Amino acid sequence: MLALAVLATAGPAVSQTPIEDPLNARDPKRLDKMEKVVRELRSIVFQLRDTGKPVVVQPADTDARIDDLSGKLTDMQETLRKVNGSLEGVTHELDQARRDNAALKKDVQSLAQRLDAAEQKLAAAAPPPPAPDAGPAPAAAGDPGKDFAQARQLMMAGDYDGAETAFATFVTNYPDAQRAPEANYWWGKTLSVRGAYADAAKAYIGAIRGWPQTAWAPDALVELSKALAQLKKTSDACQTLAELPRRYPKAPAAVTARAAALRTQAKCAA
Repeated sequence: MLALAVLATAGPAVSQTPIEDPLNARDPKRLDKMEKVVRELRSIVFQLRDTGKPVVVQPADTDARIDDLSGKLTDMQETLRKVNGSLEGVTHELDQARRDNAALKKDVQSLAQRLDAAEQKLAAAAPPPPAPDAGPAPAAAGDPGKDFAQARQLMMAGDYDGAETAFATFVTNYPDAQRAPEANYWWGKTLSVRGAYADAAKAYIGAIRGWPQTAWAPDALVELSKALAQLKKTSDACQTLAELPRRYPKAPAAVTARAAALRTQAKCAA
């Protein structure tokens, strides 16, 4: 009876919902739950040690934090992937630009060497037959503009012999004049008329050296190829023709048609 009285004075029992012990769990996430409990215990011990105050145990929001960190990590990885992709694209473009510049430099050097070699071959060729007596050469006026205009007038009048002499004199007297390359071009035209292809080729080389971007330059290139073909220098002629679409992609249709016909005639490789 005494025992019953003691129990009665202790107050009524409080009904509690049993709390699941993670250590007793047998589901697939058992290890994760155990790890969570260990982290909470570790936090309690450190709090008691550092503060000496009663510990208030609160459930750790570990899973939510892990999910949040995982999301942030995924975002960072995606950002890094995009940055790496951009860097790879820029690096590829820089490498391609370096390769293009190196190829262009090599191409220019090769072309300059070919022009020099062609000029040397032409210099060693047999001299052309003497020109017919064209009479006295027109006196140089000492003015490049006037002398050039006079030479062009002779050519337009059909006096190719007089024009040949006039343009030759212009090139000799004004080698550094602005219109010296064009004078070489017209000089080459007059030389081609009388079949002096070796001298004509030299004149055309002087005209297109430096690949001027002028209206007459594409025709000068084709005329040089024609002169080389006439001199039986087929390989040099074909190599020169191959430069037309690269150097002068906007050449007139008539010029490109003549180049195509000459390429067929010389049996240049496609």
